[in-house]
Amino acid sequence: MPLPLATHEAVLTITGVGKTYVAPVLQDVSLNLHPGEVLALTGENGAGKSTLAKIICGLESPSQGTMTLAGQAFTPSSRRHAESLGVRMVMQELSLIPTLTVAENLQLVDMPNRGRWQANWIDRDRLHALAAQQLAKVGIQSINPDMLVSELGIGQQQMVEIARNLQDDTRVLILDEPTAMLTPSETNHLFEQIARLTAQGVAIIYVSHRLEELKAMADTLAVLRDGKLIKVCPVDSVTEDGIIQLMVGHSVSQDLDRPRRPRGNLLLSAKNMGRGKLIKDISLDLYAGEVLGLAGLVGSGRTEVVRLLFGADPSEHGEITVFHNAPDQPVRAKVKKWASPKAAISAGVGLITEDRKSQGLLLTQSIRVNTTLSDVRAVSKVGWLQRARENKVVQALIERLSVRCNSMEQPVGTLSGGNQQKVIVSRWLHRNCDVLLLDEPTRGVDVGARADIYAELEQMAQSGKALLMVSSDLRELMQMADRIGVMSNGRLVNIFERGQWSEKSLLAAAFNDTSSAPVSA
Repeated sequence: MPLPLATHEAVLTITGVGKTYVAPVLQDVSLNLHPGEVLALTGENGAGKSTLAKIICGLESPSQGTMTLAGQAFTPSSRRHAESLGVRMVMQELSLIPTLTVAENLQLVDMPNRGRWQANWIDRDRLHALAAQQLAKVGIQSINPDMLVSELGIGQQQMVEIARNLQDDTRVLILDEPTAMLTPSETNHLFEQIARLTAQGVAIIYVSHRLEELKAMADTLAVLRDGKLIKVCPVDSVTEDGIIQLMVGHSVSQDLDRPRRPRGNLLLSAKNMGRGKLIKDISLDLYAGEVLGLAGLVGSGRTEVVRLLFGADPSEHGEITVFHNAPDQPVRAKVKKWASPKAAISAGVGLITEDRKSQGLLLTQSIRVNTTLSDVRAVSKVGWLQRARENKVVQALIERLSVRCNSMEQPVGTLSGGNQQKVIVSRWLHRNCDVLLLDEPTRGVDVGARADIYAELEQMAQSGKALLMVSSDLRELMQMADRIGVMSNGRLVNIFERGQWSEKSLLAAAFNDTSSAPVSA
């Protein structure tokens, strides 16, 4: 991406910045960011990327070091203070207010009113028009500005969060994993807006674990490891494998051409499942030792399928059968719908949700509590929790998944995103369920932590578990899955066997004519 001509003087200068909590998490980081430049900031979860971003946008104060913005001392006391100076951030963890409308969230800082004599009355027509303009910037005119944010899917919420920060007075824009939940078309709209902003001289800090995006979008690469700045270089001077090695200190294999896993016994069968216009006659089978991937655009019904299979949402018709992984005990449970997620868990079905913070974790509770939550009876005796047994189980899982923490009593909300995700995976390893549903299991997770999670999923498949994996990352599905089903407008429209798919064919199926008859996986 070409830089504007006037890029000699840095718009943002960071000198010797560090941050210490109980221990240092960021040490002596120095960077220069120029107008029109896209700086790719990458590193493993826990490397210090989010801490540095929060310091820049006023959410944290540095323990050491200084910053300047356009040559002036820059010491933002809050996020709003930083935004008033033109420094904005699209955070990985959404900061929208779910009980307000899309329009109200977009214009929250500067709500239009009806004039001098009615200053306390919101001008709804103007609010709607301004919101529609902001949504159009990221190509999501289909979203009604008057909808509550809570009614949107998480991918659509991500687009609203991005739209909220695409303001014309921006000098520096930080994007933290902005495409983690976006479809290819939405991602392209975002990239177009980034190009528009950089052409106007806006400097971008782009935080992502999708290395192909960094190579495509960035001018400069900055790699953090264990809180230290390892390397700053032109992004064209290093390969994707080279970036991974800088991040984790060793190479990480990405095997897209591995053979298909052998299929075992049928463990879960769903027939003609439906829920209003969201899910239309879905039928799929999950087999021991196999990973079924589920692809599709945001809003296609992928998340709704796993929620039906887990009992988080009620199905209106259809049938679910869960089988024992043994020929002499054919059926464990057969229901038209689960009475609750608890009934699904009792039948051996687990779920890793797409939103770990609001739906997956008890953030104020410890790693220990979050890990054993799925099966407290396994670490209890006659109704009493056996702490020694629980500690032994949790410590083994921390070591198995390489969870980076101070102790098992550390609140899970203080962990990095990748380590939080590992705790959720360890919860279902503790439960030892036969069927695991995974909705965006590596969202916001770096390549090192992602490799650890992949290794665990591979081990689960080899031990005879059945896995259903939803992902917006087609490369992830192509690496992990044995079959990939594609959703479109609430229907399962195509099934691809390993060796029969390509990224192009999967995308073509996702845009398929929804009038076609549904298929069975």
